[in-house]
Amino acid sequence: MALDPTADISQLIQLVVAPVFLLAGIGAFINAFAGRIGRIFDRSRALETAFATTSDSARQSAMRTELETLGRRARLAYLGIALDILAALLVCLLIAITFAAHLFGFDIQGVIGGLFIAAMLALIGGLIAFLREVFIAVRSLPIRFPR
Repeated sequence: MALDPTADISQLIQLVVAPVFLLAGIGAFINAFAGRIGRIFDRSRALETAFATTSDSARQSAMRTELETLGRRARLAYLGIALDILAALLVCLLIAITFAAHLFGFDIQGVIGGLFIAAMLALIGGLIAFLREVFIAVRSLPIRFPR
């Protein structure tokens, strides 16, 4: 009895749909990071301009502290973007290798599993960087509650 190649490939496509949805989620995280890093850069530019035009040493000290905090946040956002892009690339590689293994008859389940684990670790690292950046942002807010 001959195998139906159309049914076989459709089953494979069904198997790789989950990683495709994962790519959409990773893209949303990258978009969130890009928005945050854009706001960080805008605030940094505004502070640098104001720093150059003020002679008040207390104000300059406060601006320097805020610029240092923004620098930490920018580094974390950059790290998060890099890790999430790495996760997306690993997922794309996973999908491509899954199709290639199926089409050419390779038995590389360990490689596919390893790629998925690596993608999840990169995504976890990106999420941790995002969480840390948010913690720093919230902690640095100058909100004072009235008593």
